[in-house]
Amino acid sequence: MSAIDTAVSRLTAAQRDRVPCRPVRDLLPADDLDAAYAVQRSVVGARVAAGARIVGRKIGLTNPKVQAQLGVDQPDFGVLLDDMRCPQDEPIRIDRLLQPRIEAEIAFVLGRDLGASATLTSGGVRAAVDHAVAALEIVDSRIAGWDITIVDTIADNGSAGLFVLGDTAVAMGEVELAGVMMTMRRGGEIVSTGTGADCLGHPLEALAWLARAARDRGAPLRAGDVVLSGSLGPVAAVQPGGTFIAELTGLGPVRASFTTGALV
Repeated sequence: MSAIDTAVSRLTAAQRDRVPCRPVRDLLPADDLDAAYAVQRSVVGARVAAGARIVGRKIGLTNPKVQAQLGVDQPDFGVLLDDMRCPQDEPIRIDRLLQPRIEAEIAFVLGRDLGASATLTSGGVRAAVDHAVAALEIVDSRIAGWDITIVDTIADNGSAGLFVLGDTAVAMGEVELAGVMMTMRRGGEIVSTGTGADCLGHPLEALAWLARAARDRGAPLRAGDVVLSGSLGPVAAVQPGGTFIAELTGLGPVRASFTTGALV
């Protein structure tokens, strides 16, 4: 079995058995992002073969505070699947998750493809956005103790877990995205704050980075894709029974609640 196949097996077993695994960086060449993305493609491919459908991408590690929390120093991306999306009005089953953390983001829904012929600057990708919406991403790691490097989190599909979208669709130009102020509460307690400018300087810069990275890896963004553009503030731990509400100025609220029960 190749190193990539062994890494895929380790990560899929962790998800299936709900037992976090050792990091996979011991299996892959040091700092080899190509190998890490190859693992990611295989992990996602297995889920698609089992019936899941790709609905977009997530950008990770765009916020310096989150990079510091997780010990990495550059963005990455993962793939969103249809079974990751959760409605706001239904509690999320905590037993779907291993080591969940939550972060508030601006999500984009694309109205045009961002392929080889597109201009992949912040201005160019802006024209391809149909609308923006407030979002919560529930990140999760199959790696025990979140002991990750950039190679680990890429291989683990960008530490993707679940996501929730708000109800208010906002067209480009209606809100200055860099100036969006975010406050996330757990119950009545503020657990995270930040701004649109905390996401690579501007959320559209994050989208442009993703569009270039996805194109360069042979899987460009397409019309209809949902893109989670990256955290606006520090991530917060999720506990069973918790409820989170994030308010993003100009984009409205988005909420997620979790059932009681046991994590691993």
